[in-house]
Amino acid sequence: MSVDLAFANPNQLNDAEKTAVVEQLERLLQNRHFSHSRRFPAFLRFVVEKTLAGGTELLKERTLGVEIFGRNADYDTSSDPIVRVTAAEIRKRIAQYYQEPGHEAELRISLDAGSYVPQFYWPRDSRTGSGTDIPVRTMEMPPVVPLQVANPAPRRWVGLSVALVCLLIAGGANYAWRMVHASPIDFFWGPLLNSSDPALFCIVERFQSTNLAVDAADPSRQVVVPTEMSAVNLDDLSTIAKVGSVLLSHGKKYTLKGSEATTLSDLRAGPTIFVGAFDNAWTMRLTKPLRYHFGNDTEFKQEWIADSQSKEAPKWFTERPKEENANNYREYAIVARFTDQDTGQLCVIAAGIGQGSTLAAGEFLTDPSDLAELEQIARGQGGKKNVEVVLSTQIIDGQPGTPKIEATYFW
Repeated sequence: MSVDLAFANPNQLNDAEKTAVVEQLERLLQNRHFSHSRRFPAFLRFVVEKTLAGGTELLKERTLGVEIFGRNADYDTSSDPIVRVTAAEIRKRIAQYYQEPGHEAELRISLDAGSYVPQFYWPRDSRTGSGTDIPVRTMEMPPVVPLQVANPAPRRWVGLSVALVCLLIAGGANYAWRMVHASPIDFFWGPLLNSSDPALFCIVERFQSTNLAVDAADPSRQVVVPTEMSAVNLDDLSTIAKVGSVLLSHGKKYTLKGSEATTLSDLRAGPTIFVGAFDNAWTMRLTKPLRYHFGNDTEFKQEWIADSQSKEAPKWFTERPKEENANNYREYAIVARFTDQDTGQLCVIAAGIGQGSTLAAGEFLTDPSDLAELEQIARGQGGKKNVEVVLSTQIIDGQPGTPKIEATYFW
């Protein structure tokens, strides 16, 4: 499909046209192609706002790496492609947005290949008008790609049966489809996706004998009623949904099983994704011999990630009493992919010390920009098959921020 569009020089926009661009930017960022991410909206908002303010000279790779992603001013752009990877993903998401019905006649924001300066296009005869003659260009829309769907810490628990968890995962398949186009996804998940055996999620679930029911006639009235159902931690559920959606989008079959019910025979049957740390016994067993592993004091007031190759005290730790009273602190997680010697099968770990860090691990494992950064590090280590990563994230008001790589190990 082709659309007649009028190109507008960003340096010649009047106030009304700038306002129209800002309004269109907000439509884009509120759309499902952007609303589930932190990184992509921050990038697109930055480059659009700088362009409208006449600051296009700042839209260079190194500057964007420093301003948006917090890189050092002298960071190596050749070995750290986060700006290029993010821009490529944004171009794809913009194209997907304008392919959706109802968006054809909207003002178009474009991020052309090889540039970080956005361009603005108005559909023919719809520009708010500065009286300037504007050349009309015919923009060829790209083809539509069809969707292929085939810890003792205080925790938030949601009463959900395993079947309902499956439904939520299926509902997230559309989100994952947008994520798996980038090769960094294949870099990490390829070994599991290419396995002929079905995958298993080893998750933490708790039996729940009571539930809080809302009176249909009077929603303000709630009653505790006896019930039999499984409870799944909400942060774990988010990670299960994101990772499970990656599998669904590739037609990968999988099952869900509680850690207490999981047996060694289950783990020998195919690759397994382990979600959760201190409340998942299998995660603790499998990570114990790894270079980076979890630790705790006897009363679980302190929990940490230790480095078996360091004689120094662990530097990635949380203090439970302080954490419970704070709304701004750092949390840590381990993500890993390796072949377990006892089962001969691939294992993937997504486990945080406490509230929010497992969720950050799930975001890291499904974000192309994060995995691209890990892929670059892996290449520098000779492309070894097994990988372990220590992540950190800032928890503010109970919500995790962007995951950050603290350490990596390959073998």
